[in-house]
Amino acid sequence: MRKGSKLRSEQAKVLSFVPTGEYYYNKGMKAYHRRELKRSLKYLNRALQLEPLEPMIACQLSIVYTELGDFKRANDLLHEILKNLDPYMVECHYFLANNYAHLGLFKEAYDHVSIYMDKAEHGEFAEDAEDLLELLELDSDLTVEDLYEHDDLIVQQEKAKDLLESGHFQKAVDTLKKVIDEYPEFWSAYNNLALAYFYLGEVEEASATLEEVLEKNPGNLHALCNTAVFYYYQKRQDELDELVAGLEKVRPLLHEHRFKLGATFALIGHSEKAFEWLKSLQKIGFEGDASYYYWLAHSAYETGREQTARNAWKKVVEINPEKEGSEPWNEDRPTGFENHVTSILKKLQSEYTEEKLFGLFLTAVSEHQKSVLTHADFCDVEELSIVEKVYLAHVLNRNVNSSIKVNQEIKNMHEVAMHLYESNHPISSVDSGLFLTWFTVAYRGLKERETFKNTKAFAAAAYYVWNRLRNEKVTKKQVCDSYSVSASTLTKYITVVENYLP
Repeated sequence: MRKGSKLRSEQAKVLSFVPTGEYYYNKGMKAYHRRELKRSLKYLNRALQLEPLEPMIACQLSIVYTELGDFKRANDLLHEILKNLDPYMVECHYFLANNYAHLGLFKEAYDHVSIYMDKAEHGEFAEDAEDLLELLELDSDLTVEDLYEHDDLIVQQEKAKDLLESGHFQKAVDTLKKVIDEYPEFWSAYNNLALAYFYLGEVEEASATLEEVLEKNPGNLHALCNTAVFYYYQKRQDELDELVAGLEKVRPLLHEHRFKLGATFALIGHSEKAFEWLKSLQKIGFEGDASYYYWLAHSAYETGREQTARNAWKKVVEINPEKEGSEPWNEDRPTGFENHVTSILKKLQSEYTEEKLFGLFLTAVSEHQKSVLTHADFCDVEELSIVEKVYLAHVLNRNVNSSIKVNQEIKNMHEVAMHLYESNHPISSVDSGLFLTWFTVAYRGLKERETFKNTKAFAAAAYYVWNRLRNEKVTKKQVCDSYSVSASTLTKYITVVENYLP
């Protein structure tokens, strides 16, 4: 072909295709109409990233979140539309009313359905809105003040539950204490407070809280189940066996109690009994959340019912797509907080420095470090404290040659955490208490210009003190052998660590 020929020129033209928000929106809608909600969620999220000011995309995304049972994210989007994108998109009030009704927040539901009826008397959802309004009025003979109090209680409880599930144990304690002060007979708050204390390593406080519940509300099933979980983690086998023998005789009527019993049996390894209760709920049409299907899948798999396990796991992934790859039959499934991206991100958004430092440590050791660092919800670096910024710099530069200098104290703090990680990984909910204890000590120590020079001694002392706080039986000799330090050195650094504890 001769140089400069027309054919050559035409072949040299490259037509590029750049997907737009509208492109992904249309793909998301097609997936939605095929009831492929997970795929629809993926496309609509991408569409909103490309066109963040388009209210129609945000609204449709909220509808998908609603159908997946994630009412909080759905409501966040709907409020964002009304506040910043399109305050005249009145159907958002109807969607909010429905979501709040599902959450049991009847006052909020009543307010939004009333606004919709006022602004769109003949709107697309007018008839449905009238039905919802009538249902709310029939189902509730409470006063407006009672509704506000009821809603506040549920909001605070859900907030505490989210904090517990994401590992923000200290914040959960603070929230639950306030709930108990205002509602002293709300036993669910006491039970969750006991769990928060336990995960923080404050075993005596946890046990005392459960004892208070059982004293004031004898036979409280949640308290008994939580006690069984404590015994299991503390390896108090004789006491656990005695309690389990009693729990096996319980025949609860409420769905909530059946689920709690089944989940507890699953967690402590009594898979057959767990499957019995969880499957019984499914047979009567129970529609649970992701945690219900999670434990059903695990108990079914452990008892040889693989097809039931796979069906249940499909539900888990529909509700929580991030769980894909964590199937009970997947030997390569990620374990521990260090490989759970959502948990890491939530710790990095904490208002407590020790939790942010823990989140940065998890980022450093995570197999998904790149996903964390590039995630849209990664913490705002400008809002980090000096200590947090310096530690982040250390995390970013550990595996590359860099001219950035990080002070030795931060390096030593990280080295102590690595010593702890060597013998305490993957990091479970219980183990996270050890690391939070260390970063609490470290942060207070940094303020006092502590250098943490003897990293093994600090790790050994932190481990010993944490176990003692939890009433775990561990001898100084065992710790000395594990961390290669002398008894006198361990004793010296135990005193140092205890001085830095709150």
